[in-house]
Order: sequence, then structure tokens, then C-alpha cells
Amino acid sequence: MSLVTKGIGLAKKAKHRFQDQLRERTPVYLSPVRRIERVATEERICAMTFDDGPCRLPANPDRFRGKALTLVLAEILEHYGAKGTFDVVGDTSANYPDKAGKHGSASWGGVAYDHYPDFGKDGQGGAVNCPELIARLLAGGHEITSHTYSHVLFGWKPLVYGRRKYLSGLEPVVEDLKRLHSTLESGWGYPVRLSRPPHYVDAIKGGLSSYDAYALMGYQYMAASFDGAGWLPLASYEAEVEATWRPMEKLLLETPEAFRGQIIFQKDGFNMARRTPVADGLDKQLQLLTDHGYRVLTVSELLERSPFQDALPESPAGRAARTLLGRGWCVAYQDNTLRAEAVLTRGELAMMAFGWETVRRRIDLVRSGRAPFRDMAPRHPYAAAALQATETGAMAAVDGRFRPEDPVTAVELAQFFSTRLGRTPPLENWSQLTHEKFFSMAAGLLEK
Repeated sequence: MSLVTKGIGLAKKAKHRFQDQLRERTPVYLSPVRRIERVATEERICAMTFDDGPCRLPANPDRFRGKALTLVLAEILEHYGAKGTFDVVGDTSANYPDKAGKHGSASWGGVAYDHYPDFGKDGQGGAVNCPELIARLLAGGHEITSHTYSHVLFGWKPLVYGRRKYLSGLEPVVEDLKRLHSTLESGWGYPVRLSRPPHYVDAIKGGLSSYDAYALMGYQYMAASFDGAGWLPLASYEAEVEATWRPMEKLLLETPEAFRGQIIFQKDGFNMARRTPVADGLDKQLQLLTDHGYRVLTVSELLERSPFQDALPESPAGRAARTLLGRGWCVAYQDNTLRAEAVLTRGELAMMAFGWETVRRRIDLVRSGRAPFRDMAPRHPYAAAALQATETGAMAAVDGRFRPEDPVTAVELAQFFSTRLGRTPPLENWSQLTHEKFFSMAAGLLEK
């Protein structure tokens, strides 16, 4: 392994450690957009995602008679009765002027921008240039998701991509997303529902993020819970292929249930050494999963069976929350958990009911810098929903304070249900109203 490769690997590990520590320290809030990494299920089902395609160039090394890499992956999946989720780009040919990066480095495909499937070969990749591959994927029952049109970073990422150009704010990000969305909708009548940001960069200039952009698009954030490897160059191609399946084999032998509900990350394209170990590793991965009784579904199929990370679909909380989710309520936290036993707060109640309605209003509040309440900053995730709740009369603020962290009382819940749903359930005595209890009450009223 080269020093460059070791450096990239160490940088990635350091980034993941930092992100894990940051998550532990950062409060998690309810959100219209949920980061989907894995779901709770008792079935042996999982999903496989493939970024950066479609790719018309053959695998490297080519052991498939010159077939396009995307077609190779689709045929291997279909051999096992599996459905893949292909996270495609539109076209990177406008990402010039630029120069090729160092072979084997993170900038291998371009110093200022990404170019897929390779520098100077943009016409051999992307949905715009490879319509026959998009049509083939859809004909095979695979899912298409958005990896943006041009694969330009949403914001600055100094650790690995400090020299990269990035989009200048929320509007350019949304414009880029809409461009791919309309391409797939007009060309194939295909509705995109999921998206993954380029290189998982979330921060957008102006204090906003990918979650705001996805909320405007009506998307959910497709992440992953298991790295299928192959993207990092190793000492040999054989070592790269082994890296795609050996960790999977080890985990399955240790814990056969380990892949239940997992989303696996892979590449529909070249790694940093311009090789495609996924082409030879995918068959081994699928054989391992098949031998252990797994079925590979699309991410959307996985979510249809079980939407949440911490609640089984047949559990009381899972069933009730799913009803509310289908009615446009924001029942889950940004990390896709329900936290059924948590005590429901006033801020959460407002967000559950008005989160989707106030997506644009939240952005306006952040930009204005005007606090809607004395105890809620304009950037508070629930600020816009709380403002909407008070304006509709569903909730009240006293002396200019909303008290977002206070538990919801029986009187407040009666006012909320009466105003928002036009009826009130029999109110029981409780010391603390949990999320699960609220889900059950609200779902019961909606189903009447």
C-alpha cells in the first residue's frame, strides 16, 4: 500500500471518528428528512447501492468481453434475483477547466471537480450520456437515486477535498438536484425519492445543509451502514477484490443476522487506481448473502417494509408512526429513530405536525436572523414549526416564550388535537406523555 493510500485511509478514519464524536455531542431533532443508514427488521433483507454511474466503460481489468460496467453489475445482481439501487449522476462534462489529479489519490478524477467515469471521459458516464443504461436498469427492476447532476460538492470539505470547487449556496444546490430530477422524469417518467450528497458533504453556505435542500425536493437522505470497499487502492487488484467480500464473510460468520436491514455502499465506477474490483467482488458478496438466506432489495423496498431504524414495523410504535408518516407527519428524528419511550416535548409536537409545511419558512428564518420567540433562536430546528403552531392556534406561547423543551401537558394536547384534527381523544392521566402514546392517539384519530 502506498503512502498516499495510507494517508487517504487514515484521513477517512479520522473523519469518521470525528463525526462519531460530533454525533455524540450534538442533539438530534425531529426532521422531515431522515438519514437512512439501516432499518430495523427481523427479515434477512438488505440493500446494495452503487454510486457515480452509470458507466459505459468496461471493467478494468476487463473479464466481461467489453460490456459496460453498469451492465455487468446489473447482470450479476439479476443472476441472484437481487435488485440494486444505482445512485447516478447526470453529466460531469461541464466541470472544466480542470486538470487530472494524481493517480491513486483522492483527486484522481480531477483537482477542482469530479469527472465520471474518468477525467476527459465524461461522455462515457452519467444518465444524460448513457440513456440506454438507465433504461436497462429500470427494465431490470433496479432503483435510480440522485447523486446530483454534476457531482459538485455542496460545501467546503477541507480535510480531503480542500482544493475542490463547491456550490455557492442553497439555490445552486437545489438547481443541480432539480436538473437531474427533471432529466429522469422527462426521459423515463421516473420519480426520484432518495439522494446522497457528493462525498457526503452536508454543509451549505449560509448556515443551511443538504437536509434543507432535500426537504425542498421532497427527498430522503440515503446513507449507508456498511462499506462494500473497492474504492481504496491496495497493493494489487486481487487484494482490492478480496477487500470487497472478506469483511462481509467475517461478519456473517460471527453474526449471521448482522446484515438485516443494512444498506451497503459500493461504486459503479473506477476506484482511485482506475480499477473496478466491484466487478469481480460483487458475485462473491451476493453468494455470501444468498448462502446466509438474505435477499437484496432496493432501498425504497427496504423502507416500504420497515421505515425506521429503531422500531420494528409490527411494533405498536412502528405501526402508529407509519400511519402518521404516510399522512405527512414528521415522526422520526434526523437519524431515522423514533425513540418511542422519549417524553414528547412542545417543540417536538409542533415539528411532528408542521415540519413539512414549514420547510421554506425555516430557511427564511435562518436567513433573516430574526428570532420568532424569546427562547428560540432563528436557527433552532423547530422554530418555524413552533411559529406555525402558534399562528394556527394549535399551541400557545406565553410572554413571547414557546418553551420547546417542556413536556406536553394534557391541556395542551387537547388544544392541539381540537385545533389540528378537529376532535380530541379521551384524555388519560399521565405523568409523562411518550412518543409512542402520542403516535397511538394521533393515528387513532386520523384513521377514524
